[in-house]
Amino acid sequence: MFSIENIFLIGFVVFIIAILMLDMLVIDRKAHVVSIKEAATWTFVWIGLALAFSAFLWFFGDMVHGIQNYADLQAVAAKYARHLTLDPNHFEASVQSYRHYMTISYLSGYLIEKTLSVDNLFVMMMIFASFGVKNTEYQHVLNWGILGAIVLRFIFIFAGAAIIQRFEWVLLIFGLFLVYSGIKMYLDRNKQEQMDVQHHPMVKFLSKYFHVYPHFVGDHFFVRAKKQGNTYTLVEHGQHGLLCLTPLLITVIVIEFSDIIFAFDSIPAIFSVSLDPYVVFFSNIFALLGLRAMFFLLAAVADKFRYLKVGVSLLLLFIGVKLLIHKYVEISAVGSLFFIIAVIAISIVASLVLKEKPKASENHE
Repeated sequence: MFSIENIFLIGFVVFIIAILMLDMLVIDRKAHVVSIKEAATWTFVWIGLALAFSAFLWFFGDMVHGIQNYADLQAVAAKYARHLTLDPNHFEASVQSYRHYMTISYLSGYLIEKTLSVDNLFVMMMIFASFGVKNTEYQHVLNWGILGAIVLRFIFIFAGAAIIQRFEWVLLIFGLFLVYSGIKMYLDRNKQEQMDVQHHPMVKFLSKYFHVYPHFVGDHFFVRAKKQGNTYTLVEHGQHGLLCLTPLLITVIVIEFSDIIFAFDSIPAIFSVSLDPYVVFFSNIFALLGLRAMFFLLAAVADKFRYLKVGVSLLLLFIGVKLLIHKYVEISAVGSLFFIIAVIAISIVASLVLKEKPKASENHE
């Protein structure tokens, strides 16, 4: 028999998949180049949905865990928010306190994931450029990439939560890894990332075990072709031929592979603001949903936010230290949220206000 938590989670997932299917099969069915205006509009739509969900948590967050009495509340808080002070004589006030804690944690997690996603978008741009994907096909690839990312995040988040519940010391490993990631990102902030497509581990694996057609064929992921030596020739519809992967599908798989690597930063980071897997999942998914629209918006202004990597590295350091000292020093959810907002705001303002210093080669010209 399903618990109330599982029923709510299934309903949430069905709702999200329905939105994605509507977006993929109806709204964006025809491949086209996304304008800045369209990208900005959809970015605000997804942010609006994320904020609407935060309002739901603020007023009805207890519904997620099916809290109906003080015993239910105490059991949930013992698992996910031990530091909260609950009053058995004031059930409503205690429930409200937990709702507010869920909301602040959700917003913090959403901002963390959104900020880390900005850095991930630069990698996606590099993948598209390396594989030679046409800009009319960006949407198609990103849609399937985000759908796959949602499935992967679901598995990682709830598996991670189960591990943390049994082995709390795993949080210390997360903390150390995030501190390392923050320092490495800061040191590598000015490096130009490149991708060698032929030697990418996922490309080599797929080429070894599957037939790969060497050219893009519209928005198709699979084609039928005949092979003579090392040459592939497409066959007519209805004729027999080898089932081949296209470069477009390989691009999607490489993006999914990259998302697994991204998750090693983002998921431990969000567990720093909440141990509630439902809150972590909700914040992750709403941040991912707006990723596609943000990609097209960021692609137009990517070069203007040169201090964003510094901000992201500082956030990773803060979150890592927070996890390392959580047993001894409790940094409040509200304090964490304000710090995250401040770092993001300062990074953006600094990028827009401070002029980039001319390179040494330019000074001698």
